[in-house]
Order: sequence, then structure tokens, then C-alpha cells
Amino acid sequence: MTSVDRLKPDIAPLPVRVPLVTRPLGIWESLQASRDNILSIIPEIATHQPIVSGKTGKRWHMVTDPDAIRHILLENIDNYPKSDVTKNLLRPAIGESLFIAEGATWRWQRRTAAPAFSHRTVTSLAPIMSAAALRSVDRIRAAGPRAVNCLDEMITATFDVIADVTFSSGDAFDRNAVHRAIDAYIAEAGKLSLFDVLGFPDWVPRPGRSFAAGGVRDMRIVADEAIAARLARGTSEIPDLLDLLQDGEDPKSGRKMTRAELRDNLLTFIVAGHETTALTLAWSLYLLAHDEDVQDRVRKEVRSVVAGAAATGPDVARLPFTRHVIDEALRLYPPAGMISRTAQASDRLCGRQIRAGDTVIIPIYALHRHRRLWEAPDSFLPDRWAGEKPARYAYLPFGDGPRICIGASFAVQEAVIILATLLRHFRFSAVKGKAPAPVMVITLRPEGGVWLEATET
Repeated sequence: MTSVDRLKPDIAPLPVRVPLVTRPLGIWESLQASRDNILSIIPEIATHQPIVSGKTGKRWHMVTDPDAIRHILLENIDNYPKSDVTKNLLRPAIGESLFIAEGATWRWQRRTAAPAFSHRTVTSLAPIMSAAALRSVDRIRAAGPRAVNCLDEMITATFDVIADVTFSSGDAFDRNAVHRAIDAYIAEAGKLSLFDVLGFPDWVPRPGRSFAAGGVRDMRIVADEAIAARLARGTSEIPDLLDLLQDGEDPKSGRKMTRAELRDNLLTFIVAGHETTALTLAWSLYLLAHDEDVQDRVRKEVRSVVAGAAATGPDVARLPFTRHVIDEALRLYPPAGMISRTAQASDRLCGRQIRAGDTVIIPIYALHRHRRLWEAPDSFLPDRWAGEKPARYAYLPFGDGPRICIGASFAVQEAVIILATLLRHFRFSAVKGKAPAPVMVITLRPEGGVWLEATET
């Protein structure tokens, strides 16, 4: 079947989508929509036009033009730091870590952390990913002939990976406690506040975030205890992420991370390092369960390459179609479906005046479905990645520019290994009446879970 044939709606039903708005929303409507699903405030016209502007308490601009996005994320990056809303949401949990920091503080932390995510280091972690994939196979097999919530399973699998990578031999690390705290924080603190919409300053309390303070405190206590135990015991035989960050220093200044900086960055990597990859895998399985032809092609590729029970690091480069499925899942359901910046000085984007203090939003969900940038943008077409690649700033699953996600190669390798291993053992089928809804709070999650039947092959 050719890619042209795959565009026919009677052959390939469209996967679930977020309904975008077709009329302006007031402040109260925007607040309610934001708390239910932040992506639902994106105007439908943003998938057709290069920029859409409005005012909801503050002036805002949604930008989907690749050249303008390049300007924001690369050419004039200092004028567009992360927005106050983003910082308000995440600072209580991860402090002034690599994800939040700006300017010189961000640069020295990035230089210090870079060796921990080098190609050599990431490649050496592949056996941990393969082992976690096999444990996932065992859990799915043990569940028997019934529907499995693949979202929960993928969260478990990727949390196993990041826990082993971060604290390879620390009994002091309570995985369940950290996992519970992360879920509690995302569920409550991630909901956008009216104070955020109206641009209130940081010191004004956000009710949801106050409610989640206990979860944050627990998460930090667990991380502090694990770090203290490691410092007392010394470096692991095989250095893990904690060792690499603890021993790392900025090659320019010689500065090393303090205990608090080490903790906040570890929590950043734990949260980001499992949640986003788990979502990518869950959405990939959902898409494959609804397209048997593509699923069969992936399985055929995997069985021609993977010799053992699990995919390995060297297998990843020889599984291009499996990677295309992951790329397409990241296009349709980018974990960070929207990012925002606050303009520091006047500028022009797409011919439009930007004022200091304006919120500049890159609605990645709309960018990845833009009618001028993608053929059949709402369709699941992994073959699109076999041809000419899209414009660089038209596809941003990991951001771009100097602040591109430091763990992007880690995430892709992990996703390919786990997806290939699962399809090596199982055929996944959709469960009638169990379609997930794409809902973004902090990340784009399949609300209701991804319920699939797994049959051994």
C-alpha cells in the first residue's frame, strides 16, 4: 500500500485529536478550558496561519512559522526566556535546575551535565533499557488474556529505566515514594491557575500548587536521602547519572553542583526522563493497535533484526521503520504540546509587533498538524519519515536551538528498544469503547489510559 493510498479516510480512520477552538474565548472560558486541557485553547486557525494573536488578561501570540520559531529559539533566544507561567508551574518541584534556569546559570549547568548524556554514555545504558523491556514483557504476559492499560505499563517500564540509570545501586532510593509524589504533583500543580492567565507575580500563591506541596516535599526528601547515602558510600562500580553529575564540573569555570542543585537536576531528569518516553510509547502502541498493516511491518522488521528476546543498543540503528513510528507518534502527540516564552524587549515576528512582556507561545501540537507544513497532518503515516525530512523548526518534539532537550538521544534509544521488544512478543489490538482522549496538563497524556489486548505471537 502506498502512502497516497493511506491518505484515504476509508482506509485509515483518523486517530484521536484535540478539538481546537473556532471562536475567541473570554478569560473565564479560557481558564476553564485551560484547567481541563491546555491544548483546547489553541485556535483552529493556528493550523493554517503563521501567527495568531489575542489578549486574555495579557497579550499573547501563537507562532507556527518555522522561520519565526527559529528566531525565538535560536537567533534571539535571550529575548525569549521561559514564560512566567512555565516557571510558576515547575519551580516548586525542580527549583532552578537545568530546565528552569536562564542565562549564565543555565549555561554552566548545561556544560556540567553534558558528559552524562554523551553518545558513549547513552549507548552504554542500553542493557538497562533492554532488561526493563523484558520485565515489561513478563508483566504483560502474566496479566493473561485480558486488556492491559499500556499507559500504566509504559510508565512502570520507563520509571524502572530512569531509576536504575539514576541510582544504580542505592537501596535508599524509594521508587514508589518518588513515583507517587510525581503523580500527585502533576495531577494538581500542573493545572493552570487564573493567576497565571492574568499574569500575577510569582509571590501570589497558586491554590493547586499549595495543595501539592506535600508531594514535592516528599520527593525532595527521598532524593536528598539517596544522595546522602551515595556520598557516604562512594561512587558506584559502574558510574550512574548521580555519579556523573556529582563528579562533573563546568569545563570553563570549574564550578560543581551544590547538593541542592544536584538534587533538583536529578529530580528534573527523573520526572522528564520517564514521563515523556512513557507517553511516546503509549501513544505509539495506541496508533499501532489501530493500524494492523503498520504493526505487522514493524514486527517483521524487528524479527529480521533482533536475535534475542529483547532489542539491544546495536539493534536501534537497524530498526528504521520502528523509529519512524516513534517519530510519527511524537508528531501527532508531542509530550510537550505547547511551550511559552515571555518577550523581554520589543521585536517583530511574522511582521507583527511583539511588545516587552507579551507571552509568545509555540503551540507544538498545532505546529505538528499545520496544513501548510504537513501532508494529511491528522493521519498516522510513518512512511512520511522515509522521504524528505520536514523543515527543522516544523518538528519540535524535543524543542530546538541551544535548549534542545539534553536527553533526546536517551529517550529515542529507550523508546525504540522497548517498542521493538514488545512487538517482538505481542500483537496489540484495540479495545472497543476505550479510546483515549489527548489531554495536556503539563504533558500530553491519553486520558482514560491506553487499553489494549496483547496476544502472544
